[in-house]
Amino acid sequence: IKKVYNLLVGDRTAEDIKIEIGTAFETDEEREMEIRGRDLVRGLPKTLTINSKEIREALADPVASIMDAIKVTLEKTPPELAADIMNKGIVMSGGGALLNGLDKLVSQETGMPVYLAEDPLDCVVLGVGKTLSELELLRRVAVVPQKMF
Repeated sequence: IKKVYNLLVGDRTAEDIKIEIGTAFETDEEREMEIRGRDLVRGLPKTLTINSKEIREALADPVASIMDAIKVTLEKTPPELAADIMNKGIVMSGGGALLNGLDKLVSQETGMPVYLAEDPLDCVVLGVGKTLSELELLRRVAVVPQKMF
């Protein structure tokens, strides 16, 4: 939005845009949203209407980075675990998992089923909390030096 329209929007507005009309996968239904920000040329408040196609294009590089990270991770995965992932699929978590169509794109690119975690925003931190409550188990399975914990 800043590059194309010279419009500066806040973090909250950017998040709202991502949630309301952001998409990683082309859909039949293009949606629009009216946004407000500060015109960087005139320095005054400005309102404009953007659509989901524009946001998909703006998200193309970050989405490509996510796809690259998934592919690299799968390439480095031990064969036994890779077979399980192929059979059971990928579970996406975190805020990025909520991007509309990202699950479809990941499934299309990997050929695997993709699922959204039950509570994608909180499940990572909840999992870390559970792991830290089982430090002895963590010490046995960790691939980092034991001195770290």
